[in-house]
Order: sequence, then structure tokens, then C-alpha cells
Amino acid sequence: MGRIHTNAYKRIPDFFSEFEYMPVLQAACARREDKVKAFAEQWGYASYETDWKELIAREDIDAVDICTPNDTHAEIAIAAAKAGKMILCEKPLSRTLEEGEAMVKAVEEAGVKNTVWYNYRRVPAVTLAKQLVDSGKLGKIFHYRANFLQDWTINPELPQGGDALWRLDVDAAGSGVTGDLLAHCIDTAMWLNGGIKDVSAMTETFIKERVHQGSGMVQKVGIDDACVFHCHFDNGSLGLFEATRYARGHKALYTFEINGEHASIRWDLHDMNWLEIFDHKDESQVRGWRRVHITEGEQPYMNRWWIPGTSIGYEHSFIHQAADFFLSLQTGKPCAPTFQDAFETQKVCQAVLDSAASKSWKDTGVTWKG
Repeated sequence: MGRIHTNAYKRIPDFFSEFEYMPVLQAACARREDKVKAFAEQWGYASYETDWKELIAREDIDAVDICTPNDTHAEIAIAAAKAGKMILCEKPLSRTLEEGEAMVKAVEEAGVKNTVWYNYRRVPAVTLAKQLVDSGKLGKIFHYRANFLQDWTINPELPQGGDALWRLDVDAAGSGVTGDLLAHCIDTAMWLNGGIKDVSAMTETFIKERVHQGSGMVQKVGIDDACVFHCHFDNGSLGLFEATRYARGHKALYTFEINGEHASIRWDLHDMNWLEIFDHKDESQVRGWRRVHITEGEQPYMNRWWIPGTSIGYEHSFIHQAADFFLSLQTGKPCAPTFQDAFETQKVCQAVLDSAASKSWKDTGVTWKG
């Protein structure tokens, strides 16, 4: 994520040159000096630190981008807010509702700009889907379904914890696919379709024990390997969500589909520059699903890039979010999703885990404002 975010900052002067504010790569921070020094030199940072507290204390730092494991998000963000720093935080916001609530309180009390990197909102096809839903083209929404499928943890010999594998350690991650993959699906869903009111979920941990890289001991696995839940949205529509790291053959299959009274739309990350649309108002002899190639300058964000017919990629979603953040400094408007928005997603994640544990429906407590 450090590379991806840095790439986003470096592209803003090239493609958003009219902005009043521009990023300055002042310092990178990581625990290992050899790695952070090499990273800073490669990516063009003016300096580096090995202690995030030292970084936050520096007067030449205006904004802090948190790309650390989930168990450090709250401590770093709260300290950064108290120091008056703007904050861009990787998703999910936190491991728990208590941590998330404290983070929201900290940025609100400090009055600092904040955003959370739910980057899929900034894929042009997904932003176009938002515009179509908001325009009323779909009419009343009946169904929203999404999945996020991976296969990278099937190997029972894969350890948990430590470098690169902290997502398998419940203490570091907080949860498994619910906080990692479903959090993306939930953020996009509520952005497109409004608040999620209640959930009924089931989770499964297929491999019960793994060796921990830190201790070398065999320990119980505390994260969820797979999760399925259904829900009611505030607008009366029904939702169906699935996430797993045990879908052999899928590396990052993220899809969603929305069915309305007049039209339906669907999107697939593996084909991210296309949005599929079915419009019942079309004449019957030509009515059917059609694929719209999102490359025209009139479509979201695409006027910044190449000629019509040529595509952009995953990294551009981060460039768009970084650009929106710097534009928000100009306009004074929040850069969604804010910590508060991401906290609402956290409420749904917690309700999903609670529902699975209790085998019962759970209210989310979401108050979605979009």
C-alpha cells in the first residue's frame, strides 16, 4: 500500500496540475531502517524515520498516511489528530468499534481533514454506477449482491502473523475476510444503495490451527476464512454478500450487481473498465444486457487520462482518491469516505461477526448519510 499510495501522490502534479495544493514527499516511516531507507530513496522521499512518533512530532509534516497493520491504526491516527495532522488511513478503519469510535472522536475534536482508502469508489465504472443510481435510472432498488473471492490461504502450511501474513493473525487484523474483503463490498454498497439496517451471517474458519511466525508455536486461528451474509437496506432492498479466501482460481474477484424496477447494473473488478447495463425501457427487439466501455472523457475521471478506447488500471483508483483529497483542501468539503463514513462500515462488519457468532439477526445501528 505504501508503494500504491506513493505512486498516487507522484502522479497528481502530472495529471491534476491546476490544483492549488500539491503533495510533497517529505518522509517515509517503517520499523526497519534498511527497508525504509531503500524505499525513501527509490520513491523520492526527502527523509525517513523508524519511529512513527518521531514522524508525527515533525513540524514539516502536514499529513500522515497510515499504511500499517490494523492493530496500529487507532494509536497512530489519534496521536496524529492530536498533533494537528491531516490523516489518510488504510481500510478498515479499525479492528473494533471502540477503536473506531475513538478515532472518529479524535479527528472531529482536532478538526483535521481525514479520509479512508476505500479506493473502489474511484474506479470510473463504479462512480458511473453511483451516478446512474442517483439519477433514478434504475427506479426502486430491489436487490444488491456482491462477492469478493480469493484463494491465497488454502495452504494449511501457511503460517500466521509476522511479515506479510498479519492478516491471518486476529490480534493484528481484528477479523479475517469480514474486515479485509467484505469491508470493501459494504462501503461500496452503502455508497451506492444507502444504509444497511440489519444482517444475518455465517462464517467459517477452515484451518483451525497454524504456526505463528512470531513464536513458532502452533496456535488457534481466530480469523474468519469465509463469510456469507444477507441483509435489509434502509430503502427496503435486500442484500446478499459473500467473501472467502478459499475460492480456488480467484485472486481478487470483486463483483456487484444492482437490480431495480427499471434497470439493472453490474460490475466486475477483473473487467474494471466496463459497466454492464440492462434497461427495460429499451425496445423489446433490442432489449438486453449491454457493456459500456468506460473510456470517454464525459465519464467519471476519464478526461484526465488517455484517448477514448484505451483503458486505465487498479492504481488509478488510488490516484483519483488522492486527487480528491487534495481538491478537498481547496474546496473545504470533506473527502469521502471520512472516518465517520468508515465507522458506519465498521458497524456493519461488527454486526456480521456478532450475527455469525450468535446465529441470529443483528441490527447494525448504521446512520448512513452518504
